Amino acid sequence: MASSIVRFLNIILASLLAGTSFGIWIGFNPMNLSPSTYLEQQQNMLHSLNAMMISLVFLAMLTTLVSAFIERRNKPALITLLIAATFFIGCILITRFGNHPIQSDMLTWNTTSMPDNWQTLRDRWWSFHILRTITELVALCLIAWVSIRKGNRTSFKR
Repeated sequence: MASSIVRFLNIILASLLAGTSFGIWIGFNPMNLSPSTYLEQQQNMLHSLNAMMISLVFLAMLTTLVSAFIERRNKPALITLLIAATFFIGCILITRFGNHPIQSDMLTWNTTSMPDNWQTLRDRWWSFHILRTITELVALCLIAWVSIRKGNRTSFKR
């Protein structure tokens, strides 16, 4: 029963994380926005989502590691979950060393004094965001795969 609850939480947390990033990727492409619209959108997004996304990625990684521990006797599941956790660690590193420095600068900008290279920074941030989203989606797929594999399903008796 405990393993089913952990697997369920793992899927929910990974889905919330990857789904939010995927929604940003699909719905908020900044390439055709004016400088002021881009800045307003990004600053609002950072203020609204930053703490939640940091919490989600750490919780998803920890839950994945707990799932791996629970599955320690099932070597294929253990390895797959450890790989998924590694993808979450990759996401954390991409954010910390790619997105975060740009975001920190971006939060100091205003529409009357944006840096001359704001488009270059926008494009770099966007590339890191896409890479981060792909890592989250891969981790989610690995977690879901482990959960739906026949050998890992809990049978329910009536």
